[in-house]
Amino acid sequence: MAAEPENWTTVPADYRGDAVVAAMAMGGVDHLFFTSGSELAFYQESVAKARHHNRPVPRIVTVTHEHVSLNAALGYAAVSGKCAATAAHVDCGTQHHGGAIHTAWRSGLPVMITAGGAPSAFTGSMPGSREEGAHLWSQQVYDQGGILRQYTKWDKRLEYQDNPGLLVSRALQVARTEPMGPVYMSFPREIILLPMSGEAKFPTADQLGIARPNAMDPDSAKEIAQRLIKARNPVVVVSASGKYKETVPELQALCELLGVAVVDGAARHFLSFPMNHPLYQNTMSLKDCDVVLVLEATVPWMPGPHAPGPKAWIAAIEQDPAKNRFPTYEFTADLRLNASPLAAIRGIRAEAEKLLGVSDRSAAADRSKRFADMSAARRKKLEAEAMAKAKSTPADPLFVSHTIAQNMDDNCIVLDESLRSPRFPEFVNNSKPGSYIHNPGSSGGWGPGAALGAKIAAPDKDVVLVTGDGFWQFAVPDAALWSANHHHAPFLSIIHQNRSFSTGTTGTKQAFGENYAHKADYPGGYFDPPIDYAKAAEACGAYGENVRDPAELGAAIKRGLAQTRRGTPAVIAVWEARLNHTD
Repeated sequence: MAAEPENWTTVPADYRGDAVVAAMAMGGVDHLFFTSGSELAFYQESVAKARHHNRPVPRIVTVTHEHVSLNAALGYAAVSGKCAATAAHVDCGTQHHGGAIHTAWRSGLPVMITAGGAPSAFTGSMPGSREEGAHLWSQQVYDQGGILRQYTKWDKRLEYQDNPGLLVSRALQVARTEPMGPVYMSFPREIILLPMSGEAKFPTADQLGIARPNAMDPDSAKEIAQRLIKARNPVVVVSASGKYKETVPELQALCELLGVAVVDGAARHFLSFPMNHPLYQNTMSLKDCDVVLVLEATVPWMPGPHAPGPKAWIAAIEQDPAKNRFPTYEFTADLRLNASPLAAIRGIRAEAEKLLGVSDRSAAADRSKRFADMSAARRKKLEAEAMAKAKSTPADPLFVSHTIAQNMDDNCIVLDESLRSPRFPEFVNNSKPGSYIHNPGSSGGWGPGAALGAKIAAPDKDVVLVTGDGFWQFAVPDAALWSANHHHAPFLSIIHQNRSFSTGTTGTKQAFGENYAHKADYPGGYFDPPIDYAKAAEACGAYGENVRDPAELGAAIKRGLAQTRRGTPAVIAVWEARLNHTD
């Protein structure tokens, strides 16, 4: 028998579960978002054993629903920059992750999704065999990994002949390699309980090697720099580059040097540029832009009259430049590059510093002033629009968004799961890297779980979730609030309470006009009368408050933040008019 390589890591292990937990810890996983299952007891035993012996081990975070646990892992990964893990009960728990599986796939964040597996060993034939009830037969499926294979980079069922530590390290290597994303591993009960000789030997994820992000080639950096310098109306389109927090000040320096505007793509995910900076335009028409640089933006703009014109020169820089996760992708680029956003920004800036002449610097200063004037005018107009709605009753969503933004400061991490109508991102003034995150997918209900994970990753920050009541109900919020209480990770949730599905009201009207559904008052579009979110929050041990008077909203937000700073999760629900309805 061939011996394992000498440079592999050796750890104490009485059975395979010990090796799994050790490999996770050595691979950078320090939090395991855990929902109990009969075959998952190995996690509890192995973690407790490792802690007893002062060995590194993930912290078990108890979450009472798997949809929340996976969203929490994503929130933790987004804020901490580390890979997180989940544990779910066989195929049933895997399916309970629900729409969070979609969010994980679209997020570009490293997360290891794990689950137990139903045993197939005959009753009494070995430890962990079919011996606890008839459900063990019903939990066995032909291909458990197939449940979410479309949404993962890699999946594996632990088999008898496998080295468990090696397989966990391999999973983490794949999850942490760009473009990052979720992986899935299942552990059949009788396989995970197989004894070991007292030690396990395997390579860690770092010993396997995490691939370094691609560098920017000098010729492409020079071409982009030349184009930006000579452009009349250059713009950078961002969406997810701010996931790498060090890119934010670097992009700010590049844009200030060259007088380049910055706009968010049609799909906004992370704060990628200070949102209160004079060069930041939030959104604007790109039809008159002559040079467009796209950084990690899957949907940089909506096709149509406001997209870049046919004469615009476009460069797109991505870590997945061919967009292999999307079956159809129609956005064009004159130059499409595989490079990390940080390397790209630094490379372009270095080339620009060499090329800039006196007249170029003067032109950049003129552009900066023009864009700053545009930004100031936009903000002035937005402020006037919001204040004109200040006394509207029920509260107008525009004024609600304005008030929320006015009550955030530099210590806040804002998680945004609002839709278009409140226009919340237009009001946000956050400037610190990592301080604003939007749902990175399109599955509603990400927010409460993500806020839980964000708070665990950043306990000294005020974590504030802004969401609608439809998404709040999708989110299993009682599980998130319970975990926030239990694990001392309080966050504030602010809910736009309009008792409406935008898809079933505004979307239906856009599709069919004022036709039958409109005349019938949009059947299926409303959920009125609503749940009392304040009382529901109190039932979970959180502070709850319903706001009817828009003038009271600012004070209510302050009370909610005060509660979270004292250790209690808080929910503020703001009453608004139903969509497409006169209340």
